[in-house]
Amino acid sequence: MREPDDSCVDLAHSQPSEHQESAYCCIGLVNPKSPENVGAVMRAAGCYGADEVYYTGSRFELARRFATDTKQMVEKIPLLGVEELLDFVPAGCTPVLVDLIEGATSLPDYVHPERAFYIFGPEDGTLDPARFESVQEVIYVPTQGCMNLAASVNVILYDRLAKQLRSTQAK
Repeated sequence: MREPDDSCVDLAHSQPSEHQESAYCCIGLVNPKSPENVGAVMRAAGCYGADEVYYTGSRFELARRFATDTKQMVEKIPLLGVEELLDFVPAGCTPVLVDLIEGATSLPDYVHPERAFYIFGPEDGTLDPARFESVQEVIYVPTQGCMNLAASVNVILYDRLAKQLRSTQAK
């Protein structure tokens, strides 16, 4: 049962493994549609230990109030508006597109890179193949229908964490 404050697991105070110390994870959002989704993405970023969140486009700038970022993760995790996400891939990070694109790897079969930059397309569109042609890793979440942006981010980050924990326990 959740604690009354609805807090997330405190990953910062758990004993880090050697893998966790070098692991790095950031999120890129292509023209996010609503501030509610960005707020929920920020909360997911905080819960699952993401280091940074970037976004492109102008729709989010029209309404930056984080109604769903109830833990105020924007105060702890940088949220940066940029022109091109690929220009800001941190050193050593593998860009990973998350979209329903032909040839994408199903999330259950995917092995997450230790240092990843996950790029999510807009809810009401798809990623432009020409813009992201240099990205080699593409994954999708197998579902019966489409998930919204925040739900997709939560699932990807949870899968990353679960597989990291399973890998650490196996050693």
